Parts: sequence; structure tokens; C-alpha cells
Amino acid sequence: MAEKKAFVTGHPIAHSRSPKIHGYWLKQYGIDGSYEAIDVAPDDFASFLKALGDNGFRGGNVTIPHKEAAFAGVARRDDAADAIGAVNTLWFEDGLLWGGNTDGYGFAANLDQYAPGWAVNGPAVVLGAGGASRAVIHALKARGVKDIRIVNRTVARAEELGRHFGAGISAHGADALGELLGDAGLLVNTTSLGMHGNETLAADPGALPDHAIVTDIVYVPLETPLLAAARARGLKTVDGLGMLLHQAVPGFERWFGRKPEVTPELRRMIVADIEGH
Repeated sequence: MAEKKAFVTGHPIAHSRSPKIHGYWLKQYGIDGSYEAIDVAPDDFASFLKALGDNGFRGGNVTIPHKEAAFAGVARRDDAADAIGAVNTLWFEDGLLWGGNTDGYGFAANLDQYAPGWAVNGPAVVLGAGGASRAVIHALKARGVKDIRIVNRTVARAEELGRHFGAGISAHGADALGELLGDAGLLVNTTSLGMHGNETLAADPGALPDHAIVTDIVYVPLETPLLAAARARGLKTVDGLGMLLHQAVPGFERWFGRKPEVTPELRRMIVADIEGH
């Protein structure tokens, strides 16, 4: 039986932690497989996709800047990829190249692990209207959250998402944030505010009710200014690292035939890698 091969591609790609995650699982489960990082320039991406099967790959992950090109380049897409408008996971099924998106799955699974019951906690406020926001909104709708409030500096971009996702979505400018938080059960930051080098507080959790959950999809640093402020206020917080770990699960299962577990040991290993950089 030939070795099972998968990959992650982006440009640049050296920073990706995906090889560490999948490498850990391959070793853990004693699977004869490999998962490598491949840097592909945008101009070469279409030919890279075409040659996948011939090169012996069962599939792989796609990251910046190729997610939209992958969306356009696959033969079939799953519902999540269609809803989000981007592909981050590739696999072959019945000889066809499929594209899926596991970001929404990863977002929801992370909250399931650390804040069980989160989806019935009340209205959700989502900061930002970029690609990551689309994955989050898709996950919220899939879990039955009926009132989703998108807050973005450019209201037009938030309104666009409202039209795309339909009922239950409202669009707001940053000036409305205070009152939108008053009865919110979930606050999600999908912007880069709070990342290393941009330590701005994405929102003030002071206006949230006591039962609210606050999560940030940024995971470097692990505790963003938003999460630190929410924790200081006694609110339940969930960091963004679990989203990265959980979004890797469906792809691994497709390529290597086993559903992997997101364990405390895996998390510790990736945290140590983040802290070592």
C-alpha cells in the first residue's frame, strides 16, 4: 500500500502550523502517511491543482492567497464552501476533485469543547466582515443562532454579508457597538485587532451581560486584549487556537481514514511552538 500523501499550500507557507498538527496525528495513530507544506505562487496554482492526482496526493489544505482560486478550480464543492465563498480543504471523491471549507466547523467545535451550550446563549455580535467572518456566520446560522449582528467600520461590507446569508443578520457601524452588546450572549472578534503588533482592544466587553461568552479567532497572542478584558470582567472566554486545531479534523479523516482527536497534548505542543517564536 503506497504512502498516503497530503499537503498544505499557500504563498508564503513556511509559517504554517498545519504540518505540525497533521504530523502529530500521523505519528499518534501509526499511519503510513505524510503531510508537507508546499509554497505555490498564484500564477502556478491552477497547474498545481491539475497535477494533484498524478503527484499521488489524496488532497490537502489551501491557505492565503489561494482560497478563492481553489473555490473556482475544483469540480465540486460542499455546502460550507459554497456558503463561505472559499475553499480550505481538497480531496478526491469518485475521481473528482472536491473543495470544502472547515473553518466554520472548527469555530463551532472549539466553542463546543470549551463553552458547551453556547449556541442557545442569546444574540451573537460578530466584529468584522471579511472572509473569517463569513465562516463564523455560516457556523452560527447552522447552529440555529437567530439574531446575528455584524459590526464593521465599513457598514456596506456588513450589509453585503447580510444579503448573502439572509434572515436573522443585521449590519451595523462601530458606533452602535455599545448598545448591541447589552443583551448579547456571544461576542466574536474576526478582525486582526488584538494581534501581535496591533494590540488595540477590538471591543469593550464591559457592556456585555454576565452570561456572555467572548471568543477571538486570533490565536497569536493566545490571550488577546479582548479576551483579557473579558476574563477580568468574569466572563467566559474561548481563545482562537482551538479553531485552528479543530478545522484540521475533517481533512485528516478524509485523507488518512481516521477521525483524529484534538487532545490537550496536541494543544500544548502548538502552544509551545507559538511561544517559541
